[in-house]
Amino acid sequence: MHDVIVVGARVAGASTALLLARAGYRVLLLERSAFPKDTLSTLYIHQPGVALLGRWGVLDAVAASGCPPVDRVTYQVADVRLEGCSRPVDGRREAYAPRRTVLDPLLVDAAVAAGAEFRDGCAVEELLFDGDRVTGVRCGGREERAVLVVGADGMRSLVAAQARAATLIEDPELTCAYYTYWEGVADHFELYEAPGRWIGAIPTHDGSTLIGAYFPQSEFPRVRADARAAYLDAVRSAAPALAGRLAGLSPLERLYGTGTQRNFFRRASGPGWALVGDAAHHKDSITARGITDSFRQAQALADAIGTELHAPGRLNAALDSYAEGQKEMLIDDYHSTLTVAALEIHRDRLAMLRAVAGSAELLERYFSSVAGVIPVEELYTPELLEALYG
Repeated sequence: MHDVIVVGARVAGASTALLLARAGYRVLLLERSAFPKDTLSTLYIHQPGVALLGRWGVLDAVAASGCPPVDRVTYQVADVRLEGCSRPVDGRREAYAPRRTVLDPLLVDAAVAAGAEFRDGCAVEELLFDGDRVTGVRCGGREERAVLVVGADGMRSLVAAQARAATLIEDPELTCAYYTYWEGVADHFELYEAPGRWIGAIPTHDGSTLIGAYFPQSEFPRVRADARAAYLDAVRSAAPALAGRLAGLSPLERLYGTGTQRNFFRRASGPGWALVGDAAHHKDSITARGITDSFRQAQALADAIGTELHAPGRLNAALDSYAEGQKEMLIDDYHSTLTVAALEIHRDRLAMLRAVAGSAELLERYFSSVAGVIPVEELYTPELLEALYG
C-alpha cells in the first residue's frame, strides 16, 4: 500500500513525486519508458520555473550539467526588434533550456533521494476502483494500491481517460512544429515572427542550439510531405540572419516534429485521483510554457494536499481546491498562447511593440509578461497607454 502513485515520470510527475515524498508520503513513481529517454520538447524553462527548481534544490544540478544560463532574449517582427530579459524571480534572472535526457533524470533522482520508489519500463494497464473512487493501478500484472493516483502521463493520459476526467475547455489546434539541433549558432534565446511563421533558437547542452519552426496547422499535410525543405525555407524567410549562420552546417540530429498541438483543460481532480502537467492541461508549445507550467501544477497540488492525504473529507476538498486553482492559474496564459499561435501580425500589436521598444522599463515588463512573471495586464502601464492612445 502506497500513499500516492504517480503515473508518468517526466517533469510534471517527477516533480510531484519529489514534493510529496518530501512531505513524508510513501510515493510510487511509475514510468512506461526506460530512462533516460528523450521526448518532444522546446526545453525552455522560464524564470518562475527556474525559481521553483531553486526552491526544490535541483537547480544547482541543472547548472552543473553544463546547461548554459540564458539571460537575454531578442525578438524580431517586421521592423521591430526587442532585446531584454524578464525581471528576476527569487533573485534569479536567468532561464535554462536543458535537454530532457538530462532534466528528467535529475528530477527523478531528486524524488528517489526524497524517498520515492521509482520503476521505469512499467506501463500502467488500468486504474483500480472502489465504486467511483480510484484506489490504485495495475502495472506489469501487479496491483498497486494508494490513497491517491496522480496522472502525469501526458495529453493522451490513460489516467484521465479511465477516471473520465471531463474536458472543460478545448480549442482547435493552431500550429505544427519541427525542430532540430545545430552546433553553436546562438548564445541567447532568439525569436523571429513573420506572417504564418515563428522561429525560435534556444541554446542548450554541449554548445548546441535547438532551432524550431512553427507553421499554421492548415499547412501540416504540405509541410509533412517534405519537412526538411519546409523547415529550412521557414528559417530563411522569417529569420534570414539566423539562416546565414547555418550556411555550411549540417544538423546534429534528425528533424523532430509534430502536428498534434492540442489546446485544452481537463477537470484536474476527482475521487482518489488528480492530474498534473499535460494530462490536465495542454496548449500550443509556441510560448514554451509547458515545463514551467508543469512545475507550477506540481507545486500547487502538493500545497493543496498538505497534510490532508489521510483525511478523506478534507482530501476531497483539497483536490477540488487544486482543480479550481489550477485552471485559474493557467487560463490567462492559455489565451495569450492561442493569440500567438494564430501566427497573425496585427497592426495594434505592432504599435504596442514599437512603444515597448523605446522604454527600458516597458521592455522588462514585456519580457516579464512573456515569462509569466507578471500578468499581461500589468504591461499596460500609464506610460504605454499614453504612447498608444495619447
